[in-house]
Amino acid sequence: MASLMRNLWASSSFALTEFKPQSRAQIRCSAAQESSILSTDTVRLNGVSSAKKQEITNPMMDRGTGHLPAGASTREKKKKGEEEVMQEKLKPLWDDGYGTRSVKDYMDSAKDVIKPDGGPPRWFSPIECGPPLKNSPVLLFLPGMDGLGLGLMLHHNALGRVFEVWCLHIPVKDRTPFEDMVNFVEETVRNQHASSPNKPIYLVGDSFGGCLALAVAARNPVIDLVLVLANPATSFNRSQLQPLLPFLEAIPIELHFTVPYLLSFVMGEPVKMAMATVDATLPPRIALEHLAGNLTALLPRLSVLADIIPKDTLLWKLKLLRSAASYANSRLHAVTAEVLVLASGQDNMLPSGDEAQRLERSLGNCKVKYFKDNSHAILLEDGVNLLTIIKGAFKYRQSRKHDVVMDFLPPSDSEFKQTLESHKIYRYLIGSVMFSTLEDGKIVRGLSGVPSEGPVILVGYHMLLGLELVSLVEEFLRQRKILVRGIAHPMLFSQLVETDVKEFTFFDTFKIYGATPVSATNLFKLFKTKSHVLLYPGGAREALHRKGETYKLFWPDQPEFVRMAAKFGATIVPFGVIGEDDMAELVFDYNDLMKIPVLNDYIRKKNEDWNFRARAHATGEVANQELHLPGFLPKVPGRLYYLFGKPIQTKGRQELLKDREKARELYLQIKSEVENSMAYLLRKREEDPYRTILDRTAYRAFFAPIDQVPTFDP
Repeated sequence: MASLMRNLWASSSFALTEFKPQSRAQIRCSAAQESSILSTDTVRLNGVSSAKKQEITNPMMDRGTGHLPAGASTREKKKKGEEEVMQEKLKPLWDDGYGTRSVKDYMDSAKDVIKPDGGPPRWFSPIECGPPLKNSPVLLFLPGMDGLGLGLMLHHNALGRVFEVWCLHIPVKDRTPFEDMVNFVEETVRNQHASSPNKPIYLVGDSFGGCLALAVAARNPVIDLVLVLANPATSFNRSQLQPLLPFLEAIPIELHFTVPYLLSFVMGEPVKMAMATVDATLPPRIALEHLAGNLTALLPRLSVLADIIPKDTLLWKLKLLRSAASYANSRLHAVTAEVLVLASGQDNMLPSGDEAQRLERSLGNCKVKYFKDNSHAILLEDGVNLLTIIKGAFKYRQSRKHDVVMDFLPPSDSEFKQTLESHKIYRYLIGSVMFSTLEDGKIVRGLSGVPSEGPVILVGYHMLLGLELVSLVEEFLRQRKILVRGIAHPMLFSQLVETDVKEFTFFDTFKIYGATPVSATNLFKLFKTKSHVLLYPGGAREALHRKGETYKLFWPDQPEFVRMAAKFGATIVPFGVIGEDDMAELVFDYNDLMKIPVLNDYIRKKNEDWNFRARAHATGEVANQELHLPGFLPKVPGRLYYLFGKPIQTKGRQELLKDREKARELYLQIKSEVENSMAYLLRKREEDPYRTILDRTAYRAFFAPIDQVPTFDP
């Protein structure tokens, strides 16, 4: 553990033993001496062969033992006096590199990695990974049947920004028994825990690697582990391939070259793999051309699979899978780690959907995410961004306890593009218009009147079922690259919102975009980190209002946020939003539902069971927050209008901290500003020639995209 992380220069091609000079790129490497520019025809990073003064061109850091470098989880620094390498935090819409690599890159890299070197299993860190954020946890990738350690190829850039990523490479000719493999990974885990006992260690196990991760977790219950298992092979004894196994074992070696082709179509879905680098926003014709080109380039590369899994290796891997599944299943009761299982609905190799349900029942702290259209090789397929899944499941943390504010990672550019694409129809239907107020009181279209420097708190009206939320968050990111973090009802973060099929849901998207459970502590932390905060004082009572209560505020009597805003000198921006009456008509409200026998008892019982009282000590109408789903009929869509009022400064206003009456006066002023904003919008929307979707559609057909359709003059 005496070696330190150093910066070396190396090429961007993969090779474990032979490195020939090509292009230069920065890598992280462990070395006992000062780093230098090395050049040699053959160089091994753990000293197997001698190194002469030339360039090292390998982007993987090779370790012959289970030890990671001592600096693997500490801040990397450049030379004394230079800027630190590691960032403190990521900015919204950061580049995660997702969508720039595909299984084609996996095949190309595999050609170099499979070259035999006679070495044992070892760890390497891909060049694309890092440097990560300060205090990032370690992530150990445990590969599937291929053993190459390249299974995270599509995710290296993203994961490497927030984890210290190390991948396990098992050479093609290696015959290490499963228990020895467990010992090898376990030694690494224990060493890492000893050096950073307050940080979690992530084990990402793909298929066979899932068994390995479970085995290590079962033997180390006191170590803080987070397991992410992609179609774990614990169900191998129930594999759909069981009838074919005798055939695979008996096939003549002359015909073995056909087996990898068969397995490639069983383990992966070629179209989804080829779609990984196709931009979803492209026109259909161009997207199909890109897809066809990717498929054409992919098929010839499948021949490398015969070298990854030669016949003797295939027979060994099948034997290893049996022992791995048996070992892991016999120890599930001892696993105390957090577990996130990714299960594919089109897995033709393993019954992963059923297995995920079994693991959820067997493990004490297990969560499942189901992907109905993906195959066994889920980590190499389009539409499955591993970091996005981890974030949406609230599984990313840098210490023992998850902190929803301090552990939050902002949405990346690829995540935002995916969100915009998935909400395209909704954005088209509602045609949102944003207005803001400048310091001189002038109302302008756009969000230029909202301060860019935090802390800022947006305080406003909550529409029926939060219809305004999607556009509000998206437009702040699109126009200003500002992430607005909403203070949300605690039920949105509970298991109650999980669907029966465990698919990635709208609630997961809430978490990715920074939704935070309502509490004074969380609001304090958001102000302290200079965030832009979205607060609805009316809460669930406004979002679940009754008939005849549209645009009516239900705010508590006491100012809940003014004094805390003043403590941090936060800028308060009141806002109004209208348009729900142009979108839907409320048919069954809470009062109607409570008149229906059986249904009323069901609603009462559910609220008692949930016991989610965001304002347990509140009195009056705002405390009446029984959760229910109102009945409504959609209308031909009109338009949503937002008006953000003149910013109210609290910096330097110490009287708000000491004088409750002064704080209450400001609170009532803010409430009045929200009401005035809605009254203004209700009056002015009558002047909008494009208020209806029919008029907007006609305009867009000839003139402009959705965000440029005109409206009334403010």
